[in-house]
Amino acid sequence: MGFGIFKGDNKHALAEEQVSAALSRSMARIEFDAKGNILWANDNFQNVMGYSLEEIVGQHHSMFVPEEIVRSAEYQGFWKKLGAGEFASGAFPRKRKDGQLLWLESTYNPIFDDKGKVLKIVKFASDITERRNERALLQSVFEAISASQAVIEFDLQGHILKANENFLTVMGYSMDEIRGKHHSMFVEGDYGKSSEYKAFWQNLNQGKFQAGQFKRVGKGGREIWIEASYNPVLDAVGKPIKVIKFATDITEQTKLLLNLKQMIDGNFAEIETNIANLNQRTANGVDVSANTLELTKTVAASAEQMAASISEISRSMSQSQSETERAFDQTETANEMTQRMTGVVDEMGSIVEVIRNIAGQINLLALNATIESARAGEAGKGFAVVANEVKNLANQAARATEDISQEITGIQSISAEVAHALEVIRGSVETVRNDVTNISSAVAEQTAVTDNVSVNMRDMAHTVEGLSRDLEVIRATSDEVASSVYKTREAAEVLAR
Repeated sequence: MGFGIFKGDNKHALAEEQVSAALSRSMARIEFDAKGNILWANDNFQNVMGYSLEEIVGQHHSMFVPEEIVRSAEYQGFWKKLGAGEFASGAFPRKRKDGQLLWLESTYNPIFDDKGKVLKIVKFASDITERRNERALLQSVFEAISASQAVIEFDLQGHILKANENFLTVMGYSMDEIRGKHHSMFVEGDYGKSSEYKAFWQNLNQGKFQAGQFKRVGKGGREIWIEASYNPVLDAVGKPIKVIKFATDITEQTKLLLNLKQMIDGNFAEIETNIANLNQRTANGVDVSANTLELTKTVAASAEQMAASISEISRSMSQSQSETERAFDQTETANEMTQRMTGVVDEMGSIVEVIRNIAGQINLLALNATIESARAGEAGKGFAVVANEVKNLANQAARATEDISQEITGIQSISAEVAHALEVIRGSVETVRNDVTNISSAVAEQTAVTDNVSVNMRDMAHTVEGLSRDLEVIRATSDEVASSVYKTREAAEVLAR
């Protein structure tokens, strides 16, 4: 195995050879000619790439390179530069025997002869695939976060290094407007001068993570709320070197929460007032129910007394109804007798008329007898006297008949008046009877109602007692509601922070 030709004395050459051997023990080593053909590789390299030495010697370096890179002009130029003696280093993607992609941190070192011509290329490499994958993962995560969130970077003094488009859009600035400016341009003036703000950056300088919801000021003085984390970035020995901030715009949600808090405060104030009123009214209700209970008991006792009085009235009305019925019957009887008397008087009028007619005929006969006695002369004087007496008797009968007729007429008038009076009395008695009957029925109904009232008042007394207990429960419940409202209000204030 050759390591090239080294200039200088043998002692120096030996030292160079020892350094090369040491590197070969810890790193993957492979040697190529100036055109890239493989001359030799150590065990480390064989193990990393999955090949044996026999499988690779004489093959070109491109066997380890993905096809898309091999075809590129950059790869062709890569070997031209190495053949011309240029050094190359970096992280390179390479392909194992099984096709798996890996990453090698490599240096390509041209070896020259004593005339300065490239004899070969020695490559030292370390497998950094795991580290590269971790870096790629972190880079992917960072890019994913950067795509969805506002990202800005600061130095440890708080000066702006760079920001992504999301951040610039949220705050309303361009990159040129903020580069090199201090973070305080995004906070309110008083807060930017406060000890709290100073302590904020001191903590970040000490590597302490900061996160929360922050009020910020955008371009033009716009109020902006963000959910943000300030993340100190550490170097290899754990010393902070810069700060990266990831943020999400929550302005709309925060305004909604602030409006919600304001509305809740207003509503809770109203609820508290209503609860206070409820407590007051409940207390008044307890007092009123106590008074009502006493009144109800008094009314219940009065109702029972009234029920007893109405029962007595009912018995009296029943007796009155019986007496009224009997008076009605007597009135009916008197009315019938008056009607019969009126009939008899009417019949007497007919008899008087007959007597009047007879008296008239007698008077007429006496007149004829007087005429005939006048014709008879002396012989008819006695007859004339008799005729005159008959005439006088007829006249007396006529006058008596006239008197009887007047009396009968008076009797008829009186009978009519009596009959009319009896009819009126009958109607009045009938009305009284009906009223007494109705009153008796009403009193009977009232007795039943009063009994029900008495029962209901007793029930009402029990109900009022229950109401009083319920009011006490309501008052206790309203106190619990007030406590719950207070706790909910505290929760709402926490929510709106």
